[in-house]
Amino acid sequence: MRSRTLGTSNVALLSRFDIGGIMKNEWDIIVIGSGMGGMVTAAALSRLGHKVLMLEQYDKLGGQTHSFSREGFSWDAGLHYLGGFGPDESEKAMLDWLCDSPIELAPIGVVYDTLHIGDATPLKLSRPASAQRLDLKERFPDETEAIDKWFDAIIDGRDALYTVGQMRSIPSIFGSAVKWWRGKKCWRFCERTTAEVVNQITGNAELAKVLMAQWGDFGGRPTTASFAIHAAVMNSYLVAGAYYPVGGAGSIGEHLLPTIRNNGGETRAGVEVTSLIMENGVATGVETTDGEKIFAKRIVSNIGARETVDRLLPDGHGRDDWVNEIRSIGPNICHYSLFLGFEGDVEAAGMTKSNHWLYPTGEVDVLWMDAPDNSPPAMFASFASLKDPAHDPGPKKKYAGELIAWSDWSTVEKWAEPTGGERGDDYPSFKQQIEKVLLAQFAKYFPRLAELIVFHELSTPLATASITGHRMGSFYGLDMTPHRITTDALRMKTPIDGLYLTGQDVLSPGIPGAFWGGFLCACSIDPKVFMHMNG
Repeated sequence: MRSRTLGTSNVALLSRFDIGGIMKNEWDIIVIGSGMGGMVTAAALSRLGHKVLMLEQYDKLGGQTHSFSREGFSWDAGLHYLGGFGPDESEKAMLDWLCDSPIELAPIGVVYDTLHIGDATPLKLSRPASAQRLDLKERFPDETEAIDKWFDAIIDGRDALYTVGQMRSIPSIFGSAVKWWRGKKCWRFCERTTAEVVNQITGNAELAKVLMAQWGDFGGRPTTASFAIHAAVMNSYLVAGAYYPVGGAGSIGEHLLPTIRNNGGETRAGVEVTSLIMENGVATGVETTDGEKIFAKRIVSNIGARETVDRLLPDGHGRDDWVNEIRSIGPNICHYSLFLGFEGDVEAAGMTKSNHWLYPTGEVDVLWMDAPDNSPPAMFASFASLKDPAHDPGPKKKYAGELIAWSDWSTVEKWAEPTGGERGDDYPSFKQQIEKVLLAQFAKYFPRLAELIVFHELSTPLATASITGHRMGSFYGLDMTPHRITTDALRMKTPIDGLYLTGQDVLSPGIPGAFWGGFLCACSIDPKVFMHMNG
């Protein structure tokens, strides 16, 4: 134990002991936030004998992998399909190693996305890459060379993002060596935007829109996002296909969380961490809203990099340079979700396992900036129930779906801080108008399905901010700019001793990105995790 002189830090240290010198509330790892990244980090370290405590401020564990139900329908909070988790892929083997029993993933099928861009005939995107290459060449016969260059660029961009992951999960001196070794080829894909790469490959505006249309999978608009993340996401579906967890997204937590508990750890919902406890510049514990102080050898934050520095760091942490660098990266997009419940013969009415990207104006790099005055220019429709082999529609043939409209925080900003706890009479009216517009748009694309809707409920960016704690309703965390990809501030091991970052902010957004962020964070804490990179 340190000097017995009772300075401030020593008083904090002695408070960690009960009478007789027995350590209280002592854990190897505390993980703040129970989303995919937090669960993966906690499960991996638990597998190797670390005693882990997971704390979640929401009343359900699982973050954006949790599911919820209304009137006999169930929806996932933030999962629509998984790329890169095919039965022969290393990611699936790694996921199985993390669980006491394997998670069953069902393939969505050959066609995983359908693009509806303006008045053009819908384009079905399929795997493997060779099939999609032929489909694109058939649609754009004068662009065969450009299409071949596109598929080459996807591989190079994916490899560039993998290099970023390596650099962030190993000590800085080795990371610098990796950066030097990979050289300019890596960084030219990280530092350029998707639009810059696409426009260099082709001058055909319609083909360019097709190549950029799926940017909503990670929230990075083509004109502002690093091409490396776009390439990695597109490649994941082309190589291994798209999959959906049998039993819904909630089954992910049902398989991962027991690994923590069965290895001496705990998972607690409804516990909000308000601050880190620091001793002599080292993060040694956390304090919760009820005043409880819990100590551990290492603290892992899964609540987002910006949220970590804004909400958890106490005064006098001494790393303003790092904090300012993270704050220089803006938030990602936000969205409106209309959760839909259908009854009837939905497949006959046009429901598919394939997701649908809807761009009524014919432009793809767009957000709904004037909601609800005009219709949204960019939407995404997904039908989870049809993807899940375990779904039982029952005698009424119940199925769930979702319509998402990509938007901006400015559309709800005036209600973000209600006076006296109430948002005002105009907020319910605003939501009703949003629902009306979205239902009308859905009916334009799926008229027969629209007739089978028996339930609908709207979620706004304000709900995302409340449930996830993400600043400005940014469910994808930080914006996907080249700066975000190339900065050294988003390493798993932070400059504050004892504090680590996990989840989607340290590598790439979405459930697969959070999975890799979680696994690489665990590697940075215990290098033995690297031995299980291939399951």
